[in-house]
Amino acid sequence: MIDKPIRVTFLGTGTSIGVPVIACNCPVCKSADPRDKRFRTSAIVDVDGQRIVIDCGPDFRFQMLKNQVEDIDAVIFTHEHRDHIAGIDDIRAFNYILNKVIDIYASRPVIDSIRTEFPYIFSENRYFGAPQLNINTLDGRPFMIGPTEVIPIEVQHNKLQIFGYRIGDFTYITDASFISPASIEKIKGSKVVVLNALRNSKHVAHFSLQEALAVIEQIKPERAYLTHISHFLGLQAEVEPKLPENVKLAYDNLIIDIQ
Repeated sequence: MIDKPIRVTFLGTGTSIGVPVIACNCPVCKSADPRDKRFRTSAIVDVDGQRIVIDCGPDFRFQMLKNQVEDIDAVIFTHEHRDHIAGIDDIRAFNYILNKVIDIYASRPVIDSIRTEFPYIFSENRYFGAPQLNINTLDGRPFMIGPTEVIPIEVQHNKLQIFGYRIGDFTYITDASFISPASIEKIKGSKVVVLNALRNSKHVAHFSLQEALAVIEQIKPERAYLTHISHFLGLQAEVEPKLPENVKLAYDNLIIDIQ
């Protein structure tokens, strides 16, 4: 395992439609608390001199600008839904400014979806302005990004098998509705776990708050952060005080360090 410090920045902690929701007048969507304003879920992991982005959805460009990110080494994808891949075209800014090709890592279904959604990236007569990507297809086995080992964690998103990822003592999982005992064992020992918690009531494709807390109790990390949060969960200031001491609601631009 990695014995070097890890810094995680939450670029986005919201659902596929974000928070506030367009045209919604609920208390969460009208909240003045910046923690209640959530872009689509994504994070960036700084470890061993590398910057690894997890998912780049439709808010990717603004997230990079907001956090003053001037270089990335790789993007790893959890799954193929558009709120996790739609920002891939904006990777080209790093190609232009840094004059480098960006590595992306994803399962075969994700790569196939990217090829379908962004065919111009892969055309034989590639458009000059298209993103320059080095494609790495994952098969569920641990892989290396430079000197950093990344362990895929298989979870279910309703009927879709997707990946979470463990990097050293940090595990990041979003959009899960079920985690098998075998995958739970891969997560155990993580000091920090990030897990999705959509809302209070049950959902077919996402953990509810209570389901997420039950999984965290199984894993017993030192700290846990909840992400992929909808406006139905409630106000940050009201929900967080009711959580177990070691569990927090993540929010956009939150930075955490793992030693």
